[in-house]
Amino acid sequence: MNIFGKKTMASAALALAAGTTALPALAVDEYNVATGLTAAGAPLGLHGVDPVAFVTLGNRVDGSARHTAVHDGVAYYFDSEDNKVSFEDKPSRYIPQNGGFCTFGVSVGKKFDGDPQYAAVMDGKLYLFLNEEIFQAFQKDRAGTIKKAARNWRKIQHTAAAKL
Repeated sequence: MNIFGKKTMASAALALAAGTTALPALAVDEYNVATGLTAAGAPLGLHGVDPVAFVTLGNRVDGSARHTAVHDGVAYYFDSEDNKVSFEDKPSRYIPQNGGFCTFGVSVGKKFDGDPQYAAVMDGKLYLFLNEEIFQAFQKDRAGTIKKAARNWRKIQHTAAAKL
């Protein structure tokens, strides 16, 4: 069961109602998420951009809180109910690689913000990058960077970003 299961969210809601700050934390930075919680009770992933539209259209489309799905403790917004249903049917097809962190950063053992403004869809997978300069560096060796990132992700996935 993921960390935002029903019992955990009920405990978090009670803590908030009591005025405490004892909210559950994501397991040591495994996902690049916004601070705070969405109405769904989980932090927002992919900066609110619809991951299904990104992968299927190759285009950045802002999602809406009206169409929210939570996967592995991360809330994702979608442009339409159809996209939300597609995601719920097979989330692994749409979630950003490397937990949504910058793929180039992960390739060198770091967890930097992955900005959907700088992204690539390769072989049906979504990769994010920190900024334009890093995205341009990725363009020089896309396959090599992805391979290094996949190898490093297995090593750093459960490590807090601040410890890298």
